[in-house]
Amino acid sequence: MISEGLDPILIQVTIPLPVGLIYRAFTDPAQLTNWLSDGAQVTAEVGGKFMLSWQGPNAYESPGKIVRMTPDLDLGFTWFGPLPFARLMNHPEPRTQIYVRLQESPEGVDVTLEHEGWGANESWEEARSWHFHFWDERLTRLKDYLIKTAYG
Repeated sequence: MISEGLDPILIQVTIPLPVGLIYRAFTDPAQLTNWLSDGAQVTAEVGGKFMLSWQGPNAYESPGKIVRMTPDLDLGFTWFGPLPFARLMNHPEPRTQIYVRLQESPEGVDVTLEHEGWGANESWEEARSWHFHFWDERLTRLKDYLIKTAYG
């Protein structure tokens, strides 16, 4: 990891559903493809595969691995950035990681996503900004997907 750089991305959404249902949306490939990516392969264990893929004109793959996992509590995985940021973020190895924490609250479950490991120059600022918007939109999609699945 990079010791000095931009602050991590921190995004939180509260979902009024059981924690187990939300956790599975991060570890079940069929569910990941409903809110995060077009394709997913997950081996749900520390050291396991966490590969995501996107199709279309900006197609790419993030062949990450799980680095932390406590069922119904947290999940951490390495992240490979998309093509515009690949040289910056992915070589010689992934430079950033995602950490997701689930915590029960009076309104449901607080889902906090932290994306860390950013460098400290203009190119890193651009990559961080892109990812902030990406994660903000995807967590909104996660909430919408789970509520629609649970309540119709």
